[in-house]
Amino acid sequence: MSGLDGVVARIGAPDDAARQAAAERQARLTKPAGALGRLEDVSVWAAGVQGRCPPHPFARVRVVLLAADHGIAAAGVSAYPAEVTAQMVANFLRGGAAVNVLAHHNAAGVRVVDVGVAVDVPGADASMKVRRGSGRIDVEDALTAAELDAALSVGLRLADDEADAGTDLVIPGDMGIGSTTACAAVVAGLLGVEPEAVVGRGTGVNDEGWRRKVDAVAAAVRRADRLETPLDGLRSLGGADLAAMTGLLVGCAARRTPVLLDGVVSATAALVAAAVAPAATAWWLASHRSTEPAQQAALAHLGLEPLLDLGLRLGEGTGALVALPLVQAAIATLAEMATFDEAGVSDRDG
Repeated sequence: MSGLDGVVARIGAPDDAARQAAAERQARLTKPAGALGRLEDVSVWAAGVQGRCPPHPFARVRVVLLAADHGIAAAGVSAYPAEVTAQMVANFLRGGAAVNVLAHHNAAGVRVVDVGVAVDVPGADASMKVRRGSGRIDVEDALTAAELDAALSVGLRLADDEADAGTDLVIPGDMGIGSTTACAAVVAGLLGVEPEAVVGRGTGVNDEGWRRKVDAVAAAVRRADRLETPLDGLRSLGGADLAAMTGLLVGCAARRTPVLLDGVVSATAALVAAAVAPAATAWWLASHRSTEPAQQAALAHLGLEPLLDLGLRLGEGTGALVALPLVQAAIATLAEMATFDEAGVSDRDG
């Protein structure tokens, strides 16, 4: 499907020699072993995915923001109307959104791609649009088989684009009213958990809105009973944005481009991508713990521990951009700190 099998076959592991060298250097730095906590683990991950020790700060970071509408928004599962998807795409293009501000302060680029917005937004890149809004998942499939294939291909193409452009870290961003409902359905369907356990407040729905989301997810999972593969779950319960992001995550791993995951949409795509390409997970780092329980369930299943827990739930790639300075700090400490020998500092006895 979409050439996905061939791409999966090309995925290799991060550089083990660089990882080992980074771990050994960490043990010689002028600090007690483990004193920098998770920063030490991140620095070793960075060395492995870059294939060098010490690693360099990430210099060409790109947010690849995938926008799409979801038919399930008609079920009243969001605090905002469906037309906000297109309005926010226009806001991204003007530079007025949180992702634009945080990207600017991190010297990162933002690429906005319309893969499924219901209307065309002037100035937006709609050259890879798969369809105008995904199907309403409580009563129909989100995508046809051909649309799933097309969306996966979009993600693979974007991964190639970024690798060819010299991007050294990809942040998957998202925009789509109703997307958290689709994510909850995919996670519930693939992990076999009750909807109540994975449905969150999304854009800030009240108790009545939350109950509508639970009912919509339950109806969707019942309708899509007996999913044969994770890609079946993506086709039936996901959407164009989730499918394209799944292709992006697989494609980045095949091109040895590391990924800093964001919120529930990227975690849900990662859940599917890991089922298709287990080796890809070594190329991903989880940036933050969202308030969305579907994200938490997906990351727990993947064994990925987020760096931050700030109660974020915006999406767009914002949580990953907030975590990016921590990643850069981890790299800097490994690269620039003196070792005990270099500093003439006595190491611990024994």
